[in-house]
Amino acid sequence: MHSEFHTIGLIGKPHHQGTIQTLKRLLHWLQARHHEVLVEERVAGELGRNVEAVDLLEIGERCDLAIVVGGDGNMLGAARVLSKYDIGVIGVNRGHLGFLTDLPPDAFEESLSKVLKGEYETEHRFLLEAEVHRHGELKASNTAVNEAVLHPGKIAHMIEYEVYIDEQFMYSQRADGMIVSTPTGSTAYALSAGGAILTPNLQALILVPMFPHTLSCRPIVVDASSTIKLVVSPDNGETLEVGCDGHVTLAVLPGDEIIIRRNIHEQLKLIHPKGYNYFHVLRHKLGWGSKLF
Repeated sequence: MHSEFHTIGLIGKPHHQGTIQTLKRLLHWLQARHHEVLVEERVAGELGRNVEAVDLLEIGERCDLAIVVGGDGNMLGAARVLSKYDIGVIGVNRGHLGFLTDLPPDAFEESLSKVLKGEYETEHRFLLEAEVHRHGELKASNTAVNEAVLHPGKIAHMIEYEVYIDEQFMYSQRADGMIVSTPTGSTAYALSAGGAILTPNLQALILVPMFPHTLSCRPIVVDASSTIKLVVSPDNGETLEVGCDGHVTLAVLPGDEIIIRRNIHEQLKLIHPKGYNYFHVLRHKLGWGSKLF
């Protein structure tokens, strides 16, 4: 039995009818159980007057548990901020696949009630730190829960870059880009690009080239303690981007170096209901076959 949760933060996608309905239901249910509830300021105005509106930083500082209503995109946005704090995060799925959101929006009460009483499982997911260096100077950086992606921007076309692992040259590449993914992100963009699924307990990263101009190039898995360096060819004729979880973009010029490594200072503390099973999630979300006997 874990410790109980008392101060709860509510987070969700603004101006989304289904999300707002679920947030209202959660708010009333939690208040009836005498929990202190803080609501993220972007959605607080849509829940009525009797709410305490705060930003994500204050939720991280004051709350024991954050409940994120939405899809994985909403969870990722909240996670990049809340990973700085010792706060548990659980999701109510209002998206599509929802690999990171365990609770159903129409029947969350029984499972959430047990979680709040201390009947839950805790799982820690590591994050990435992506940095853009130009002429030896750090120009931009950000964190990612799923993946950091080097790509051309809005119009896909071939780019040239080199890949180094712990300062050892691995290969040069002509491709539409490169995905560097955590195990959490291995079921997202990396999976769509042909990468393997990494179970969340692995301390590993997977590098997945995007449409490489060679039949011999395949995804590769490296230790999570590795430092990955992507060197953009100076012959690339335009500005590129590094995308973090598809939400944050860092500008990259020809000749820049992108350093991607595990963030050793932050981690996401996911809370799951008792009985959580990762392979059940994969079967359910990806439509895998059930047991035959």
